[in-house]
Amino acid sequence: QLRTAIPPAYPLLDLVPKAMFTCHYRDLPQYGQKQWQSYFGRTFDVYTKLWKFQQQHRQVLDNRYGLKRWQIGEIASKIGQLYYHYYLRTSETSYLNEAFSFYSAIRQRSYYSQVNKEDRPELVVKKLRYYARFIVVCLLLNKMDVVKDLVKELSDEIEDYTHRFNTEDQVEWNLVLQEVAAFIEVSMIVGQLSLADALIIGNCNNQVKNCEGIMLKTDKPTRRENPHKYLLYKPTFSQLYTFLAASFKELPANSVLLIYLSATGVFPTGRSDSEGPYDFGGVLTNSNRDIINGDAIHKRNQSHKEMHCLHPGDLYPFTRKPLFIIVDSSNSVAYKNFTNLFGQPLVCLLSPTAYPKALQDQSQRGSLFTLFLNNPLMAFLFVSGLSSMRRGLWEKCQEYLRKINRDIAQLLTHSRSIDQAFLQFFGDEFLRLLLTRFIFCSATMRMHKIFRETRNYPESYPQLPRDETVENPHLQKHILELASILDVRNVFLENTIDDY
Repeated sequence: QLRTAIPPAYPLLDLVPKAMFTCHYRDLPQYGQKQWQSYFGRTFDVYTKLWKFQQQHRQVLDNRYGLKRWQIGEIASKIGQLYYHYYLRTSETSYLNEAFSFYSAIRQRSYYSQVNKEDRPELVVKKLRYYARFIVVCLLLNKMDVVKDLVKELSDEIEDYTHRFNTEDQVEWNLVLQEVAAFIEVSMIVGQLSLADALIIGNCNNQVKNCEGIMLKTDKPTRRENPHKYLLYKPTFSQLYTFLAASFKELPANSVLLIYLSATGVFPTGRSDSEGPYDFGGVLTNSNRDIINGDAIHKRNQSHKEMHCLHPGDLYPFTRKPLFIIVDSSNSVAYKNFTNLFGQPLVCLLSPTAYPKALQDQSQRGSLFTLFLNNPLMAFLFVSGLSSMRRGLWEKCQEYLRKINRDIAQLLTHSRSIDQAFLQFFGDEFLRLLLTRFIFCSATMRMHKIFRETRNYPESYPQLPRDETVENPHLQKHILELASILDVRNVFLENTIDDY
């Protein structure tokens, strides 16, 4: 009957089943563009035809067939979903903006306004899902003013829904509201924190005294000011504490203090009845063990602590403000036993405590862990046994590494189980870069054939969810692709990746 009434256009009855058939794009594999792009293309085509069809024949559909406005909204919502999922797979913000345009049009034209008048809970659920998806898109685009309005509207809609219908999903929808509220709270914190001061402390025997080699670097120039840096080489404990106290005192509001420690490990001697912040050892800040302020210090016995050892407990007073710690040492794991006493953002990135023998003799000029944080491509070449490469290939690999960094950032922000401390530092580009490079470092070492002991891997406090970050199959596939570009794929394990 519909075909007779509207012969020139694509029949709606033909298009709707096709749209229903192709809308399960979430079930498609995330890897390999060839695996999913054709499905997305066909789905876009079907929904585009469907959208044009209802636009061209709106009057006939309204008057003769009783087309509802919420049905038009459903088509627009599905197109918005397609753009959002395309963004998830490509990281192209333009698709996110397209999703926002469709979702915004639904709200402006009140396509779902009449749903509440119908005694059909499944239609109200469609409206609630639309709100939830719109909020996620606005959060990703940092449109916080729109988010606040949407959350208020969603809250009212959920209250009305739960009041009218005694359904089993009331708790789930209230949980959605709580998760959105928590996400907004973290987003506000993320937007405020920025790195202000950095203490870079070195004491390794094979470390170059000029600490410029461990300065923070970003991939491109930035408008923000560089953080103020203190470069301390073999400081005594009193010197180090003086600088720490000064930085802590002068740290502006909503700012972060970075402490970078590259020093010899100090291990606990003997057994201890307790496991406190001074019982796991630490790092040695000054190699003149028996000298402090020029005076000789004589230990009474071996049970006394090392005078110049910086223990995790020594940093506890400074955790009253946001603190970001990097420890590159043979006893870095001492800082895995950190305790966040004051509830401020706190993250420790910890180096491996040992490297494979095949690399130990080649790493006398500096640490592999620090190299990964400062120049990840150079570090990747080093562990792959490459010492040089042509310029064009270098630039190609750098571009691919930037893509890997973007994908790692997406893994972190989309994780449901990650400790929020990591996200609280994510608004600062220096710290975000350090976090993404740390995960790239850890994932690379876990896939490398000669890094087979637990002590060969970096760790962190709080712990990262491995399956969503350092052991994520999507990231592992990226590392193998980078290895393929460099023709060193044989250096890495293939069986760590799930069957694609």
